[in-house]
Amino acid sequence: MFLEIDKKNREKIAAVDCSGSQVTFGEICSYAQSFGEAVSKRTLIFVLAKNTIGSLLGYTSALINHIVPLVISANTEKTLYDNLLNTYQPEYIWMPKEMLTDESKLIGYGVFGYVLVKTQYYGKTAHELHPDLSLLLPTSGSTGSPKLVRHSYRNIEANAENVSQLFGLTQDERPMVVLPMHYTMGLSVIVSHLYAGATLLLCDKSLLDKEFWTMLKEQQATSFTGVPYSYELLSKIRFFHMDLPYLKTITQGGGKLTPELFVACAEYAQRTGKRFIATYGQTECTARMAYLPAELAITKTCSIGIAEPGGTLSIIDDAENETFEGEATGEMVYRGENVTMGYATSIKDLCKGDENCGIMHTGDLVRRDADGCYFIIGRMKRFLKIYGLRIGLDEVENIIKSNLNIDCYCSGTDEKLVVYITDATKSERVVEMIEEKTHLFHQRIEVKIVPQILRNEAGKVIMQ
Repeated sequence: MFLEIDKKNREKIAAVDCSGSQVTFGEICSYAQSFGEAVSKRTLIFVLAKNTIGSLLGYTSALINHIVPLVISANTEKTLYDNLLNTYQPEYIWMPKEMLTDESKLIGYGVFGYVLVKTQYYGKTAHELHPDLSLLLPTSGSTGSPKLVRHSYRNIEANAENVSQLFGLTQDERPMVVLPMHYTMGLSVIVSHLYAGATLLLCDKSLLDKEFWTMLKEQQATSFTGVPYSYELLSKIRFFHMDLPYLKTITQGGGKLTPELFVACAEYAQRTGKRFIATYGQTECTARMAYLPAELAITKTCSIGIAEPGGTLSIIDDAENETFEGEATGEMVYRGENVTMGYATSIKDLCKGDENCGIMHTGDLVRRDADGCYFIIGRMKRFLKIYGLRIGLDEVENIIKSNLNIDCYCSGTDEKLVVYITDATKSERVVEMIEEKTHLFHQRIEVKIVPQILRNEAGKVIMQ
């Protein structure tokens, strides 16, 4: 069975959510059986996800029954949702009951506030699904594209095995699952801990919400995983001064921390006897690909470390030479069983097999040091070339955030760098600093003031 859930202690609590509801491993198996009887065939289903037990059961029940779920946020913007619905034509939707507008679509099965609903495509769409296809997830940061990542069953299992080994997970773990379930890193936390037989603490509250902290403390959470934006919020509410005796591990993924935040996390862990483990991943590789061992957090600031167990990293330089060790700079390549099958942009792509064959050219520019640790220095496509100067947008953002303590986002063309900030009083300083650090002439820098830098639930910037 999926993640060997049927081999776990049936009486062990598998998950608790913010409402106080809980479910055992045995109940996950029982609910999966009922779910399979209700759907009764291999087909495509949309799971409108929240960090709740009802949402979790839709995901696990689908995978256990070899039904293919597309996991998207229950708060998905209507235009994007309609686009996905019309493009992929699922026969069923697993949704929160409060979102139901037409009860005639119900098929009589629901648990923990979620219900199974037939769509207008029920019985009209014959999905040709590749036998290895297990899961569909939106590409990271998608704002309107129907482009999805196709996962195999082995991809999910390999990720669970690798991450479980990486962190040394046991059934005694109680991870605080605050990253959205539809986000690849959040799902990675879920599957790796289910595989370990641990107890998930599913939380759909903000880090600024009192209920989040009440749950973390009362449920004695042992670990927390956040993205850079999570740690920016935590820093503002003095997380690094909190007394959290049960919390043993803090982890980070989903982007690059500023050097200041990275050091703050490392020093907090060292001071309190906890582990800080920075990780790196992409949806295309079932989330995790690299990690920095906790003992290196102090000495390897901002490094993503080494390949996770079961994977291999390499660098291809500008001369197209690939190396696996020694100092080098270039595009990072990952190899492993968690590399997904490829993309889908239409219903016709769901029958495709494995197009990546276990190899992923990440698109990330990295530096590997003499000790074999990798450092991300930018994205292949996050560069501008203005008057011959190569401008790394990620680098400029880090310079502004680190020195001026303001939120920002950079974009532009090969004629002009555009910087979005939220504080008009610092416009001139931003231009001066960029000119000083990059030697880009100030007339090629435009600063735009916006009320806020909008982000999605995973902390990714949404440009309006």
